[in-house]
Amino acid sequence: MTTLTARRDFLAANAGRRAPMPGFVLLARDRADGAPEMRIGFTVTKKIGNAVVRNRLKRRLRALARAVLPVAGLPGHDHVLIGRADGLSRGFAVLEADLTRALAKVAR
Repeated sequence: MTTLTARRDFLAANAGRRAPMPGFVLLARDRADGAPEMRIGFTVTKKIGNAVVRNRLKRRLRALARAVLPVAGLPGHDHVLIGRADGLSRGFAVLEADLTRALAKVAR
């Protein structure tokens, strides 16, 4: 799994499918380049809090992606997780279930 860093990749993912959940929003876009590699990006806006809070949420989202995407991720897609404030207070098991449900919703 590769991490997205370029702004153009995040903007392209924004044009893909969207699955809002209480702790995050999942964006997924099929790259249609024939490569089965999954790519993942993370973003948290300043509305969530200061740098400490945003980094804590990004660490949770990274751990969530490492746990769920190898099993339920969509091959050949770019995935972007946009953190929400509830992502800090929700249990990790609940976030895992939310991400699995969001991936199933986007796959349809």
